[in-house]
Amino acid sequence: MGERVQFKANGHDTPGYLARPASASGRGIVVIQEWWGLVPHIEDVTERFAREGFVALAPDLYHGETAKGPDQAGKMMMALNIEQTEKDLRGAIQFLKQLPGVEGSTVGTVGFCMGGALSLFAASKNADVGACVVFYGGHPKVHPDLPSLAAPVLGIWAGKDGFVTPDVVKQLDQQLAALGKPHEFHTYPNADHAFFNDTRTEVYDAAAAADAWKRTVDFFRTNLR
Repeated sequence: MGERVQFKANGHDTPGYLARPASASGRGIVVIQEWWGLVPHIEDVTERFAREGFVALAPDLYHGETAKGPDQAGKMMMALNIEQTEKDLRGAIQFLKQLPGVEGSTVGTVGFCMGGALSLFAASKNADVGACVVFYGGHPKVHPDLPSLAAPVLGIWAGKDGFVTPDVVKQLDQQLAALGKPHEFHTYPNADHAFFNDTRTEVYDAAAAADAWKRTVDFFRTNLR
């Protein structure tokens, strides 16, 4: 169902993973990686969106590198060039919008952990994003331009998250509310950070992941029209 592709981002080629639905057409979604990189789990999530009828693209923000352990992943996340990453995400959005079979005038963004922060960041920088989903998103160097945000936001959070803590979530909720930005947040009280990643058995929560997936798909179907 999926294939490796290259797309232009600020004049340079950026790799990615593209999955299309059986109909070959649908609304577009940019799937943004965790700090591990564009690993098989993210490819699988991209294919899951395709099975739901979306055309999904996961840009490779590490340009071919993947982390083998949490220490390396943390170093790669912190070494990420945010300016280049913004260009990669903008390129992914434009590539997806112009791809034959992609329907509608806007696309969605969804990301996990580091990618969650980048999902909100990309939505705040690109008017072509019509819906944004954040799964326990956090990155100390990523600062979304919240006043410029036009897309509605679905936030998925974990109550036992020690990285993106409930206090961080509350602060973001208050910021979005003060700016009048449409958003809905849902926290799974007994879940931990990365609970959606079914390759990480130590934190994976099947019930919370299934419910979060349904909310995400419904959110995109409602807002990407």
